[in-house]
Amino acid sequence: MDGRELLRSVKVLGSARGLRTVRAAWRLRRAEAWGLPAGGPERARVPGPLVAAEALPGGGVLRFARSALRITVSAGGTVFWGWDGAEPLPSYALAGEAPEPDPRAALEPDTDGGWRIVSERVTVAVSRHGAVEVRTPGGVVLRRDLPPRWWEPVAGGPGRWAQRSEVPADARFFGLGGQADGPRLRDGSYRLWNTGPGGSSGPGDAPPSLTMPVQFVVSDAGTHLAFHDNSWDGRVTLAEGEEGAGSGHDRPGTAEVRMEGGPLRCWVVVGTPARVLHGWAALTGAPALPPSWALGPQHVGPGTGGADEVRRVVDGYRERGLPLSAVHLDGGPDDGQRAARGDREGRPGPPGLVKELRERGVRPVTVVEPAVRAEPGRARYEQGRAAGVFVRDARGGEVHGVAGTDDRAYPDFTDPQARRWWGGLYEERLRRGFAGVALTGNEPVVPGPFRERTLPRSARHSLEGRGGDHREAHNVYGLAMARACYEGLRRVRPGERPFLLSRSGWAGAQRYGGTWSGEAAGWPGLRASLAAVLGLGLCGIPYAGPDLGGSGGSPSPELYLRRLQLGAWLPLFLTGAAGGPGQGEPWEFGPEVLEHARAALAERERLRPYFGTLARLARMTGAPYARPVWWGTPEDRALRDCEDAFLLGDALLVAPVLHRGADRRAVRLPRGRWYDTATGRAYEGPGQVLVEAPLERVPVLARAGAVIPVRGGDGRLTLEVWAPAVGRTGGGLVVRDTGDGWEPAEIERYRSRREDGRVVVERVTDAGVEEAGLPVRVRGCGQEP
Repeated sequence: MDGRELLRSVKVLGSARGLRTVRAAWRLRRAEAWGLPAGGPERARVPGPLVAAEALPGGGVLRFARSALRITVSAGGTVFWGWDGAEPLPSYALAGEAPEPDPRAALEPDTDGGWRIVSERVTVAVSRHGAVEVRTPGGVVLRRDLPPRWWEPVAGGPGRWAQRSEVPADARFFGLGGQADGPRLRDGSYRLWNTGPGGSSGPGDAPPSLTMPVQFVVSDAGTHLAFHDNSWDGRVTLAEGEEGAGSGHDRPGTAEVRMEGGPLRCWVVVGTPARVLHGWAALTGAPALPPSWALGPQHVGPGTGGADEVRRVVDGYRERGLPLSAVHLDGGPDDGQRAARGDREGRPGPPGLVKELRERGVRPVTVVEPAVRAEPGRARYEQGRAAGVFVRDARGGEVHGVAGTDDRAYPDFTDPQARRWWGGLYEERLRRGFAGVALTGNEPVVPGPFRERTLPRSARHSLEGRGGDHREAHNVYGLAMARACYEGLRRVRPGERPFLLSRSGWAGAQRYGGTWSGEAAGWPGLRASLAAVLGLGLCGIPYAGPDLGGSGGSPSPELYLRRLQLGAWLPLFLTGAAGGPGQGEPWEFGPEVLEHARAALAERERLRPYFGTLARLARMTGAPYARPVWWGTPEDRALRDCEDAFLLGDALLVAPVLHRGADRRAVRLPRGRWYDTATGRAYEGPGQVLVEAPLERVPVLARAGAVIPVRGGDGRLTLEVWAPAVGRTGGGLVVRDTGDGWEPAEIERYRSRREDGRVVVERVTDAGVEEAGLPVRVRGCGQEP
């Protein structure tokens, strides 16, 4: 914060509060000045020419004049390389040990003085100047990383580095975490720095709370994921390529990664989209399985209305027969249940309200921030101070974030001792009856008008005993907090699957739970919400959704309904008071909106068995629930550019309405036959069709032959089957709900086919084919395009 910003703070906040803010800002500047190395001249370095090669299992070490490169291909086809001695571990992203090297892959000489490693699924070639090419087994180049460059302080200390990569001219970029400017990432520079509201990180100026250096690249040559395992502040600059016309040359797409420090190491996974995310999950951990109730609608409770407002909302849902699975009770520093306090009439506070919600069939979720009020005598602060778990400065004093008169201390979740202490705090919450936890403000966000609103970069962290500062710890702070919470919940209730949401995180966050994204204001927020969820899914976090109340202010009835309809088809269905208490429930927008909202909520409940199946499959395979429409056919260029629709599993294509006043919309279809689930009309893909999108619903199309588990009218598990085309077959998977524990899942496979003009559904087992054994509802019979 410079002097002009300080003066503006005084004017905006008023003299007394502004003066406190100025003092806090000056303390921050002083901490940065004496807590970080002074700037100075830097020395640039490149690898130089190749001078030697040493074979190792799965690859080897290539020594250049001014650097060394280690490359290993794992048995699953995953590629790792690290410069300057960088190893796979330690890493916050990896779920455990690095994968075993492929014993069949060997380092061998290549043309023009280079070397290569050939394996069953991938070939890696290194030039004599340090360029690394990832190729398909047939020799087609998927990615070419040019020789990196370092800038190292002459006086010593961590150096900066840059790595520029080239991809095919037709390639499209996805990923980088929960970017709102997607799902296809446009040309521009994206900052890798978890940012709360009010920050900036990408071309669209929509700051994500969860970033990660994960590029998901799709081209005609194939699909690959590249992950630079470095949590420092950095930027990724993307530029799509251009194919030459006639005899012209192609201009490749480029991705340049710049990091302010830390190791230069990279993982690459190649294959089909499904294979890539399966390999990514094997590397960074299987997604956590949410309890079954968490697949229903959840509501973010108001933070200012207290217990009375929570009761009003819950009663409103019950009286109107609307389903509601959970209520998130808003929190604050050192609290987490502000809305659950007692009301003016003296009715019970947290324990009583939590019990009331349980009796009404609604699960209470406590919202928790990392900040702890640093007030002498407060139990939690005194416990943490005695345990020495708070972030400290370079001189050993506690680092306190300041907002108004509120001093706040922040636990160092990169310290195993701090994680154990924090995880133990949840026992009392669960004993009261809370069903889960939602973590917020854990970018971390320090309230105040500061530009980045986070801890000083000079703040010291444990980093698992290695030691370091906030430049390295910032992006993994939310991930480490989620780990502390998840492990604490597991210790308290070992027989139950924890419910955990974390607003911030990093690569590997799926191991602990899901996440939600904020929503931009107005109609653009719909597209931003969809983009963030699809991007997170391609980065390995399948259980995600927007806060439908979010930051969108007071929406019109039409915008509110279109938000709700979008959320009903996303993995995490999280509603909220869009404009504050009394401004965000379905019945407050008139009877027409209420009835259409009722239909969307009812359809979500009807499809709960399908969402449960997708959740189980995500844990087993890493495949997201919500997928880009090119998921099964990445070679279709038209689908790669489709950003306003998505696949829900393999069976359904959802085309939300993202524009004001629209009552029909164009839908880009993958190949095959698709049925409009509302009208039954059949369409043939690939191609684009125009479908009706009245206010009461959004277009949803079912793949011909799909077998979808749903709740029947009597509440029983039922198979909904969409008729396969003549001469074709279809099918689907069903994973039955076995409770919210750790019982192993049993996958049931079903096949649909036509026989003598009727649709037959059979269960496929290891022993053969048998009757379905479940009620079957056939749809789409007789509907021809």
